[in-house]
Amino acid sequence: MTLEPRVAKIRKTGEPSQDATLSDAQVEPTPPPKAVKSEPALDVKVTGRELRRARRKARRLGLEPADDHEAIRMLKERGIDYNADESILEMLPAEAEKTDESIVQLPAETMQTGVATQQDNTGFLDEATRAFEIASIQKALVKRRRRRLALLLVKLVFFVGLPTFLVGHYYYNTASDMYETKSEFVIQKSEAAGGGSLGGLFAGTGFATSQDSITVQGYLTSREAMRRLADEEGFISHFQQDSIDDIQRLAPDASDEAAFKLYKKRVKVGFDPTEGIIRMDVVAATPEASQRFSDALISYSEERVDQLSARVRQDQMAGASAAYENAENAVTRAQNTVLELQQTRGVLSAEAEISAQMSIINTLEVERESKLLDLAEMRANARPNQTRIDVLTADLDRLTARINELRSSMTQNSDSKTSLAKVTGELAVAEADLANRQLMLQTALQQVINAQIEADRQVRYLSLGVAPVAPDVATYPRKLENTILAFIIFSSIYILISLTVSILREQVSV
Repeated sequence: MTLEPRVAKIRKTGEPSQDATLSDAQVEPTPPPKAVKSEPALDVKVTGRELRRARRKARRLGLEPADDHEAIRMLKERGIDYNADESILEMLPAEAEKTDESIVQLPAETMQTGVATQQDNTGFLDEATRAFEIASIQKALVKRRRRRLALLLVKLVFFVGLPTFLVGHYYYNTASDMYETKSEFVIQKSEAAGGGSLGGLFAGTGFATSQDSITVQGYLTSREAMRRLADEEGFISHFQQDSIDDIQRLAPDASDEAAFKLYKKRVKVGFDPTEGIIRMDVVAATPEASQRFSDALISYSEERVDQLSARVRQDQMAGASAAYENAENAVTRAQNTVLELQQTRGVLSAEAEISAQMSIINTLEVERESKLLDLAEMRANARPNQTRIDVLTADLDRLTARINELRSSMTQNSDSKTSLAKVTGELAVAEADLANRQLMLQTALQQVINAQIEADRQVRYLSLGVAPVAPDVATYPRKLENTILAFIIFSSIYILISLTVSILREQVSV
C-alpha cells in the first residue's frame, strides 16, 4: 500500500520540523485535477461500499471526480488501490494537505546518512517509511504530553506548593505562641414575687435577662472596654512587645482603629440566647496576661450590670418618694379645709349637730302632740273651760312655730348664718376628700417602703459558671490545621483561575 509523498508530520504549532525536507527533485508534484467527462461504468463489478471508499480517497488526494466510477478510474491511473484499507496517514484531513504552511519533511536520519527515501514508481511512501513516520508522530505526541505534564507540575509547585510551604514555615518556625483563657458567666435577675403573668412565664430562663446579656456583650466588644483595659491592664503595650512576631505584633505608633481590630481578634464574646450564657475567650502572648485580661473584663461586666440595676433602683426610689410627698401635701390641704369649715360654720361635727337638732324637734313634737290631746279632751266636755282652751291653743301655736323654725334652720339659709344642710354637705365633702388623701398617703408610704427594700437588695448580678484559668500549653498557632487550610485555599484558588482561563480561551477560540 502506498501514500502520497506530500503527506508528512503536521505539527500543532504549524512550524516546520527539525527534520530535513525533501528537495524538489525528490518530490513529484501532484498534477492538478482535470475535468474529465463521465465515462460509462466499469466492466468490473464494484459494490456501493467500494465506490464510496474510492470517492473519499480521491477527495483526500485532491482529485475532483465527476462520479464514483470516475474516482476509481483516476485512482487506477495513479496506481492506487481503491479497495485497500485506509491507514492512519490516509485518514488525515484533506485541508491539512492543502495548507500553505504544511511542509513535506523527512526524518533527520535520512538526510544525514544521505540515503534517499524509498519510493515506488507512483511517488508514494513505502511501508517502512510510513511506519517510521507514524512512530515519529507518536513520539511527538508523547513528548508534548510530557511537556504539558511538566508545565502543570511547575505551576502547581509555584502557585500551590510554594505558598503552602511559606505558610507552614511561618506557623512552625516564626509564629509566636498565643494562650487562650476561656470563661463563662450568666446574668441573673431576682424579681419580686407577684409579678405579671408574662414575667412569671419567662422567669428563670435566658429570655428574662436577654437584654442585659446583649448589653454586656456589646460593652465587652466596644472601644470603651478596650481603652479601659489598655489603660488599667496594658493591653496595647502587651501586644507591642518585641517577643511577638512581626505579623501579630502591634506597631508602636498604631492608631486606635488598629488596636481595636486587634482587640476584636483577641477577645471573642458570644451569647447563647437559649441558655442565657455569655462565653468569653481572651488570647494573649502569656498565660498570666490572658487570665489577667479575662478577670478585668469580668469585673468591668459586673460594674456595668450594677450600673443598670442602680439606675432602675434610683428611679423607683425617686418615684416613690415623690408620690409620698404629694400625698402628704394633699392630706394637709384636706385637713386645713375641714378645719376652716368647722371654724367658719361653727359646727364641730355635722352628724352631732344634726342629731342635736333632730332631738330638739322630736321633743317639741312630743310636747305638741300632748297639747293636742289635752285640747281635744277639753273640747269633748259639754261645758269646756274657754280660758284653758285658749291657753292650750296658744301653746300649740308656739310649739308649731318653734318646730318650723328649727326645721327651716336645717334646710334654709337665714340672714345671719348658713343652713345646717349646706354646712353638713361641705363638711362631708371635705371629710371624704381627707379620707381619700389619707388612703393615698398610706399607699405612697407602702411604695416607699417597697422601693427601699428593692434598693437595698441587688436585682441583677453576674454569676460565674466557668472561672478564667490560665492554660499551661500554647493554644495558637494550630500549625498542622492552618497549613492544611492554606493548602486547600491555594488549591481552590488555582483551580478556579485555571477553569476561568480555560473557559475564556475556549470562548475566544470559538
